[in-house]
Amino acid sequence: MKPLFHLLAAALLAALSGCGRGAPAAPAPLTDLAGQAARIDLAGGAYGAPLPGLSASDQARFVEGRNAFTHDETAATGLGPVFNETFCASCHDAPPAVGGTNNRLETRFGRRNPDGSFDPLTSLGGPLLHDHGIGAVPGFTFAGETVPAQANVVAKRRTQPVFGLGLVDATPDSSFRAIARVQATASPGSAGRVSAVVDAASGQTAVGRFGWKAAFATLLEFTGDAALNEMGITSPQFPNEVCPGGNCGALAYNPRPDVNDPGGQRVQQFADFGRFLGPPPAPVLAGDALRGQVLFATVGCAACHLPLLVTGPNANPALDRVAFHPYSDFLLHDMGALGDGIAQGDAQPRELRTQPLWGLSVHGTLLHDGRTSTVTEAIGAHDGQGAAARSGFDGLSAADRAALLAFLAAL
Repeated sequence: MKPLFHLLAAALLAALSGCGRGAPAAPAPLTDLAGQAARIDLAGGAYGAPLPGLSASDQARFVEGRNAFTHDETAATGLGPVFNETFCASCHDAPPAVGGTNNRLETRFGRRNPDGSFDPLTSLGGPLLHDHGIGAVPGFTFAGETVPAQANVVAKRRTQPVFGLGLVDATPDSSFRAIARVQATASPGSAGRVSAVVDAASGQTAVGRFGWKAAFATLLEFTGDAALNEMGITSPQFPNEVCPGGNCGALAYNPRPDVNDPGGQRVQQFADFGRFLGPPPAPVLAGDALRGQVLFATVGCAACHLPLLVTGPNANPALDRVAFHPYSDFLLHDMGALGDGIAQGDAQPRELRTQPLWGLSVHGTLLHDGRTSTVTEAIGAHDGQGAAARSGFDGLSAADRAALLAFLAAL
């Protein structure tokens, strides 16, 4: 039984090598690790550009979504009463385009009990800290929250880019389950597991893929949760306002106690921007970077940071059986000491979803808490199921390490 990284390396070498003498063979259909065959290969265009192949109506929805994404909310439109930022792009506005990460850090907290279980301290405002309040209203003043003394776990989370999320949303649950099965067989030491969460819209168990802990199965639900928890905008899927510091009695003074987005139109617009926003540009690989691409697989990085996924059949041609290159399996992995200590959704405190590496070169800071700005340090922090790949990187010659880093710098 060959380890998964050997299988991936063999596939990469086959793709990069020539076919020998005689007429070239017809290219094989592009297929991901789950066996999903692609109709087209989307390598990625310019940062901030919409997906190619959108209809005129979807192009209009993309523009409307971008406008909503960059629009300031106020207390009159439902902001707060506690919140982190006033509009989506305030966390996702970094160059080179709207949709990137400005590396803004939010705070999560909770309590690890003596028996090892995790208490999110919801009665004290957990697990997400809200930095701001809308201020004075008749009879009350809403201020930013503070971490309660009962919390013994406090973690930072870096905001993530939203490029290409429509492709991730359009990937079938069955693909992620199949990838987990392949990993369990071919490389059990680093195998991830599917995050099993309840889809709020259907009430059914589905595969989580969005967020640092893969706590959300669909882009719409992920967006609705962000609208509520980051801005305080309630909607049909998330109609209940956040209790400031866990004090639900304070909501009697909320100036907008109604459902702020009653038809879900704003949340849909936010989601439309993410759904129709294209992925990062394709890397330009030559020389050391091209050699580093193969080393990325041979040392084990590609076992979790999968270079290729394919969307499922879709009525929208822009999302129909499209090959894309996120460098992630979107599965949960036990990262040992790198875990943030927070249990969320199906994820345990030491587990994190594999971070996509597309667009890595413009992230600025790295890892879930933004602790480093260098790829070498980020690799060095890998632990648990990521330790083998870290050791593989450490075991390379200086020249090979430089080549692998050149490949990552091109993403």
